[in-house]
Amino acid sequence: MIIAFQLVATSLILLISLPMVFSSPNGWASNINVVFSSTSLWIRLVFQVGNLNSLIS
Repeated sequence: MIIAFQLVATSLILLISLPMVFSSPNGWASNINVVFSSTSLWIRLVFQVGNLNSLIS
């Protein structure tokens, strides 16, 4: 349940922050590490939720 909440929270944060990064001048060049690390965190959470869900079913 906690991991699912983390996935939802991370998704909401990315939903708000990524358009702001891409729309700001020089935003991509200065925030590329933050974008890739947050995206990799989101992908890991998706796989963790999927793995935990397969254990329950």
